[in-house]
Amino acid sequence: MLSRLRRVSFGTQVIIGLVLGVVLGLVARSTGASADNPTWLSETLSIVGSSFVTLLRTIVPPLVFLAIVSSIANLREVTNAARLAWQTLLWFAITALVSVSIGMVVGWLVDPARGAGVTQADAAAPSSTGGWLDFLTGLIPANSLGIYAREGDDGVSLNFNVLQILVLAIAVGIAVVKVGKDADPFLSFTRSALAVVQKVLWWVILLAPVATVGLLGNAIVSYGWETIGSLGRFTVAIYLGLLLVVGVLYPVLLRLHGLSVKQFFTGAWPAMQLGFVSRSSIGTLPVTQAVTERNLGVPRAYSSFAVPLGATTKMDGCAAVYPAIAAIFVAEFFGMQLGVTDYLLIAMVSVLGSAATAGVTGATVMLTLTLSTLGLPLEGVGLLLAVDPILDMGRTATNVTGQALVTTIVAKREGILDEEAYNGDRRGLPWSQEEREDEREAAPSPA
Repeated sequence: MLSRLRRVSFGTQVIIGLVLGVVLGLVARSTGASADNPTWLSETLSIVGSSFVTLLRTIVPPLVFLAIVSSIANLREVTNAARLAWQTLLWFAITALVSVSIGMVVGWLVDPARGAGVTQADAAAPSSTGGWLDFLTGLIPANSLGIYAREGDDGVSLNFNVLQILVLAIAVGIAVVKVGKDADPFLSFTRSALAVVQKVLWWVILLAPVATVGLLGNAIVSYGWETIGSLGRFTVAIYLGLLLVVGVLYPVLLRLHGLSVKQFFTGAWPAMQLGFVSRSSIGTLPVTQAVTERNLGVPRAYSSFAVPLGATTKMDGCAAVYPAIAAIFVAEFFGMQLGVTDYLLIAMVSVLGSAATAGVTGATVMLTLTLSTLGLPLEGVGLLLAVDPILDMGRTATNVTGQALVTTIVAKREGILDEEAYNGDRRGLPWSQEEREDEREAAPSPA
């Protein structure tokens, strides 16, 4: 039975998980389950999905730290390391600029505030806002682990800041290079630890099809689809913008660089679907990095730097399409006219804002930064909260896709992309290297 399951492609397993998630979510809702009235089925779906995301997030800090330290040591042999970093940031900005332009055009054409079923009573200021100086607070590590505590209604919880871990790892990696041979034992330990973490990560990722059932089923139970009704036009505008970015902009960029569109999307699919159902770019980060290296052929020395950086600063969904359309919605709702200067400011915030709010970023934070820059009421954020979880699925999937895309394009432009891996067979599990290793370990030794 296990051998038959292993022969089913990972993408097929995920699709089965998506279907089962929808079915079980609808079954749970039909039996009266909701966010305020959980049942045994909805609780089970919630636990299955949240446990998987928690496992992934647990792996993120050691994975990012160990991978970046190792990659910086490896970059000693790469003559164009600085150029790689510059090209990555440049393409982050280029794709963000085109994405926000798509968002603004969709906002003009769709008129998202027309017929909205929300009133002034629904307006409310957000609990967190974005500012242009947040980059400094997000960049400087609070401690040697990049971990911070947050007090909430459920007590004190620990969290981590990927950007701060990135800064720490870069500093340690540079120190390893400067120390030289005396750092070889530390570097050997780091590489061994990275191999162990990646093996554990692979085991966790194999649970993705089952986790998809829980994540999507719980989303349907918690949010349903009837909440779209009051903001239907706005929801359509957001998803139209996201589809244009993923389905038009990204394929055009791939073709311009001589890369197969089909191969990219089949390779990035595991990360895209997990981003959609989990609504967490950080939680999806290990999967994004894995498929970028194994399926898309990006060297680990580069991907281990570019993907974590992209997870905090590259968000075409949350930082480009969404704030552009949402700002147009808020302006229309409050009867305020946007001029050419305002639209230029929206574009500027999209390109620079995600970096300015790196480490604390998110759709709500980016929207507040956009609204405050334009002088629009921050209370407008409260108007959109009803459909935010449903929109967040598409936004996160777009973010994750863009992170993999830019990393792949830069690798191609710099001549370091393994095109044989990129154009390879997508059948079976996306992490075929480990699969082959396990098969060799399980094979009987010759007599």
